[in-house]
Amino acid sequence: MTDKRKIIRGSGGRPSPPPPRQPTRTPDTLHSKQFATFLDLISEGEIEGSATASKEGITDRTSAAYTNAYLKDVFLNDTPILKATASSSSPADTDFNFQNVSFTPRFGTADQTKISGIESSSSITPVGVTVTADTPVTRQITNTNVDRIKVTITFPQIQKATNEGDLLGSTVEYKISVQYNSGGFTDVITSANGGKVTGRTADAYQRDHSVEITGAFPVDIRVSRVTADSTDTSLIDAFQFTSFAEIIDDASTYANSAYNAIRLDSQQFSSIPRRKFRIRGIKVRIPGAGASSSGTPTVDSATGRIVYPDGYIFNGVMGAAVWCSCPAMILLDLLTTERYGFGTHIADANLDLFSFVTASKFANTLVDDGFGGQEARFSCNVNIQSSSEAFDLINELAGVMRCMPIWSTGSILLAQDSPKDSSFLFSLANISSDGFNYSGSSLKQRHSVISVSYFNMDSQEIDYEVFENTDISSKIGTVVKQVKGFGCTSRGQALRLAKAIAFSEANESELVTFTTSMEGGLMVRPGAVISINDPVRAGVRRSGRLASVTSTTVVTVDDTNATDFAVDASGNPVGDATLSLILPDGSVEEKTISSISNGTITVSSAFSQTPNVNTIWLISNVTVEPQKFRVITVEETDSVNYTITALSYINEKYAFIEDGEALPARNVSIINELTSPPTGLTAVETIVPINNQAVSKIVISWQPINGVIEYQVNYRYENGNFVTERVSRPDFEILNSQLGTYEIQVFSYNVQAQLSATSTDLTFEAVGKTALPQDVTNLRIEPISDQFVRLRFDKATDVDVVHGGNVVVRATNLSDGSGTFTNSVDVIPALPGNVSESIVPNIVTGEYILKFRDDGGRLSSGETSVIVNSPDPFPKLTVLEDREDTDATPFAGAKVDCFFSDDVNGLVLGSLDELDGVTDFDAIADFDFLGAVDITGGSYEFANTLDLGGKQPLRLRRHFVTQGFYPNDLIDKRSANIDTWTDFDGATAFDVGASLLVATTDLDPDLSTSATYGQSGTTITITKSSHGYSVGDFVVIDFTAGSATDGNYEIISVPSSSTFTVTSATSATISSGTACTYGANFSRFNPFVNGTYVGRGFKFRCEMDSDDPAQSIEIDQLGYTAELESRTETSLGNAGASAGGFIASGTSQKSVTFTNTFFTGQSGTSVAANSVLPSVAITIENAESGDFFALSSITGSGFNIDIKNGSSHVDRQFKYSATGFGRGS
Repeated sequence: MTDKRKIIRGSGGRPSPPPPRQPTRTPDTLHSKQFATFLDLISEGEIEGSATASKEGITDRTSAAYTNAYLKDVFLNDTPILKATASSSSPADTDFNFQNVSFTPRFGTADQTKISGIESSSSITPVGVTVTADTPVTRQITNTNVDRIKVTITFPQIQKATNEGDLLGSTVEYKISVQYNSGGFTDVITSANGGKVTGRTADAYQRDHSVEITGAFPVDIRVSRVTADSTDTSLIDAFQFTSFAEIIDDASTYANSAYNAIRLDSQQFSSIPRRKFRIRGIKVRIPGAGASSSGTPTVDSATGRIVYPDGYIFNGVMGAAVWCSCPAMILLDLLTTERYGFGTHIADANLDLFSFVTASKFANTLVDDGFGGQEARFSCNVNIQSSSEAFDLINELAGVMRCMPIWSTGSILLAQDSPKDSSFLFSLANISSDGFNYSGSSLKQRHSVISVSYFNMDSQEIDYEVFENTDISSKIGTVVKQVKGFGCTSRGQALRLAKAIAFSEANESELVTFTTSMEGGLMVRPGAVISINDPVRAGVRRSGRLASVTSTTVVTVDDTNATDFAVDASGNPVGDATLSLILPDGSVEEKTISSISNGTITVSSAFSQTPNVNTIWLISNVTVEPQKFRVITVEETDSVNYTITALSYINEKYAFIEDGEALPARNVSIINELTSPPTGLTAVETIVPINNQAVSKIVISWQPINGVIEYQVNYRYENGNFVTERVSRPDFEILNSQLGTYEIQVFSYNVQAQLSATSTDLTFEAVGKTALPQDVTNLRIEPISDQFVRLRFDKATDVDVVHGGNVVVRATNLSDGSGTFTNSVDVIPALPGNVSESIVPNIVTGEYILKFRDDGGRLSSGETSVIVNSPDPFPKLTVLEDREDTDATPFAGAKVDCFFSDDVNGLVLGSLDELDGVTDFDAIADFDFLGAVDITGGSYEFANTLDLGGKQPLRLRRHFVTQGFYPNDLIDKRSANIDTWTDFDGATAFDVGASLLVATTDLDPDLSTSATYGQSGTTITITKSSHGYSVGDFVVIDFTAGSATDGNYEIISVPSSSTFTVTSATSATISSGTACTYGANFSRFNPFVNGTYVGRGFKFRCEMDSDDPAQSIEIDQLGYTAELESRTETSLGNAGASAGGFIASGTSQKSVTFTNTFFTGQSGTSVAANSVLPSVAITIENAESGDFFALSSITGSGFNIDIKNGSSHVDRQFKYSATGFGRGS
């Protein structure tokens, strides 16, 4: 069957138009460039130059290959200009890390030429003319001092616009031509060397061209356009000859100074780059051709080591200057060069050149480098950039090769620590009777780890080589000594230095000093090695003088007892025994002993000279060997004797230092290999002063890992969050450590800053600053006056007392030795912790008690006291002795937040709890102490005010006995069997205190003055005409009317003589004129210390405090003694007397008023009114026969006198003297 249906399909209508074309815009690739030129002074004196060129054997310094090699040694921001792998003769553009770099070196020769292109001055001349193809622009220079011309070309724009909206670049060629003295133009800039611009720019683009002037003046500069001018408005490529600068270059050659000039494209740097140069430095003289055709030393160009021919003999002649790394020759150059050394003071004639050459040979001997190869024993590569003290610099350079410069016999010589045989022998036979005196270094001055810093030439940074003396570590722990390896760039040399220091500290720290005659003093020089036989130390004599000489093989010693060691059946010494003698020429020879018989010694081979009788001999064998020392100083003490000081010397140390021990390889190519964590993690805690504050710190240290220069330290306190620190030293400090547990972790970083997979961990229990201070020691007392004494004691040794702590000085009136810190009170405010004495008020009778308190408030565990019972040298009148605790009703005065407790029979602080809050009265164990102590404190005001009846200087002595206690630790509250008690005293309460205060008034303390008042807000205004009170006075006010609250108020202001204001605790409005009364104006309550107070009335208050709600203060005894000092007044100075103190009696009764009143007694005191009248004595100056006098009406203010002859008054001159107590005013 055929399906005849037709399928109809749609085409979708008209096709969509294509998207619009996007214009093309060529990138803006043309940018103006700026260049910077740097001159870097490299060195004084002629240098070798580029290290790379020297190693590659390129000697022509003017060649391009030398410059390219030098560019490998020039580092900009630690990156070489030319890669080290590049070819020096023909490097590729890709071998340069920086483009458009111009480099010109000078090597410090005397005849070097200047570097051209270094601008000294310039003068810019604007031109501003557009250059067309048909019209070149020319300018002429006539200044004959000009060295070069800088021509500036400016393109306002270079771009071409198309009809499609594209912006494209273009190419323009131009040229610059020079004509000298009208001799015709020559092209110097063409399209081949910079006269071509290709690209696009929408803004101004400039180019500078520098043209050297090489011909005669005048000089014409011409700028020409090579590319045809644009005739299409869509192409913009015109340019201008903008300006030219006439430049005069720096003509200085800087002779004898090595320096470099670098010109850089500033586009490659965001700031001035750091510049480093790897060079071979100053050329120095080395020894010349040797004597007897022994050869000429040369320098290994790869290392700078001086290579001495075998058997070389120096003849005193130095050779030409070359570069080398020999420290001996560098020191020689520094000593003799005038330009940068000491040559103005030192010449070759002042030096022992042979000692310098000997030191040089030892320094340049090959030793193992630690990597399986060899290197010079000592080499010096140092950059000295600043002036130094001559002594310091010479010693630093000499120290590189373990030398000591010595002035001897008119010249400077080098004494080197190198292997030497003994050059002289000493024993009791050739020194003074004082013998040998030895001294050693303290163990505290030794170090178990020596860390030497050196300059790593590969990383161009300071690196460290560490050596640990495990034997010393086991004795003193890890004690690190940091040493700077002066001029050291070798890891192997740094390790040898560390081992040498470690060995010397451990084995060569003993000094010997002795006195010898000219025989030894003239033969020995500093640096020489000597052998000593000291029978006091050895226990046997093995040295003396020869008694006789038979031949060059047979001698007889002066003491047969010195040869009594074991021999075999043939008379031969058992073991190796040798005999050393000082020969006639002063040399020492040692021979093997073949036989000994009664002091006659036969040696196996003959001495080179026949020994002299009386010369020094010395025997050595396996039992007793001589001790060797290296001489440090030889000092002439008089015309005959010399004192020698020497340091212990061990031959075997050189094998220890230079045994070729392989160093761990540092494979820098495996940069991602993780390192191991450090070992030997330890921590110690100490307290140190920082900015005058005691700070507890934990010092963490560990053994460094070879190749690791950074570590990460994690620590946390009491399971808190970890604190992370990154450090570059093998130690770390945690400041302000606290009591508790610290967890510490230390990781190692590799060079890629990747942490080690594991850490070294340590848990440390810190105590912080919780330890109690030491007790006060050596307390003593010195009297000063009847009012003051001086306390002296040893200064605190605890850091947290000296810095931020205190000395607490307390006193009690108990004089039977029962005084304690808790039953005493502060005499003065706490003293600074760094004092050792103080002047304090004299308590007359009682006990001073002292404790140290650290900056955390912790007191000494013990207390130190001194008892005083001072006699009273001056008579005094006791006005009143008041004891609040012995009154019929103890402590009957006003109490605030305190009460009298029957439990302790004393005044104590109140409780924060109240009976109203108690729900179960049966559960109350003690109604006096319901709960926590009120730490806001309390006060007690004495029951009575003291009134002297007039203003007097009153001497007050307090009586104060207190103690702290725990209310819940009283014996009555203990329920356990008494047989189980371990402490009957209870806990000691220190966080409490009490102070005694006194306030004074010049008025009658019982005064009551009627006044009126008004209140607005909290301000109460008292109105009373001529009240006479002042701001700061305290006055008791009784508000007899109105709603104001009675109380003791401080006067805040005195608006007028008729008003003063006080402040109320509550706000109110009360009309003026409301009635009130107020009392005498008292001073503020001030601390009451034993002393003299002036006033009429006195009030006393005791204030109590506690810093711990579990502790309370108990006032057991409280009171004072008031005394008046005796006084004698004479008429001299009396207002009624003449200049000589005479008073005319007149012809009637004469009334005399004292200058100052006396105290005669007062109600309310221990002295009844008028019971202590002053005693008055009279002297009549011009008395006649029959004259007499009578005194009457004697009071505290004066007296009456009648002078008569018979029954009649007579006028006479008299003087008086009155003795009593007090000095009223």
